Amino acid sequence: MANKTPANYYSKIWLEEPEEDNPFLSKRQYCYGYDIAEEVLEKASWVEYLYLLFGGEKPSAEQALLLDKLAIVLANPGIRDASVRAAMNAGVGGSTSASSLMSAIAVGSGQFGGAREIHTLVTQWEKFGTNLKQWQAFLLNPNQHQDNIDLWQKYEHPPGFDPYATKHSSFVMSALKKLVSVTPGNALIWLLANYQSLEESCKAGMTLNSVVAAAFYDLNFNAQNSELLFLILRLPGAAAHAMEQQQMGWKKFPFYNDAFTLIDDPGKQGELMDYKDL
Repeated sequence: MANKTPANYYSKIWLEEPEEDNPFLSKRQYCYGYDIAEEVLEKASWVEYLYLLFGGEKPSAEQALLLDKLAIVLANPGIRDASVRAAMNAGVGGSTSASSLMSAIAVGSGQFGGAREIHTLVTQWEKFGTNLKQWQAFLLNPNQHQDNIDLWQKYEHPPGFDPYATKHSSFVMSALKKLVSVTPGNALIWLLANYQSLEESCKAGMTLNSVVAAAFYDLNFNAQNSELLFLILRLPGAAAHAMEQQQMGWKKFPFYNDAFTLIDDPGKQGELMDYKDL
């Protein structure tokens, strides 16, 4: 740990020592007191540094492992996810790389499967902890607990649960069980023990966001940190799919024409309908 003379700016996170002959160049850089070149770069992993940046302290071995596994779970939401689809649309349309990532962030920032839903869920973890009755009441009426309703729309579904599914997917359960096996906290363990009661209460299937929010809470991240990390950790998949789609072109876009069959076509098969027939 280093204890250096403060520079002419204020940041609890970052400190730089300038070069003697050029104050605009840094000689040493410190993150929460840790020398980046001599300590972090030498001894830390990527997820340990990430935890330090967002958590303000060096993670335990258990915290680092949980964050590492969570990063894998989030790295690629898949081509069914709206944020990835947005990046793919940007890529196939010839937009810049930055535009593809910004599209993914914008579309993935909302309340239905997005980052704001994570913010909401972590906030409730901070309020309810492992109180099953409070969670059940919240899922049935999520808007009575929400701030900033004027900024964000009211929830039309129980956060962390899919109103179009009656149960969770196999992948969600696999991710939950794996994260439970490495967590140093209690939220994920409680979720595994109580997800059926929660699904029955709100008559909807548990989504991956329920698992992710519980993991962030077990990592001692607050709602804002969790929301931002969620956005960041999902970008690799969006970037990879945007690049792939840009190379393949729009004719090979997933879920295109042959994947659908129109059973009530008012026109003749194989012919274009004349607008006069409408």
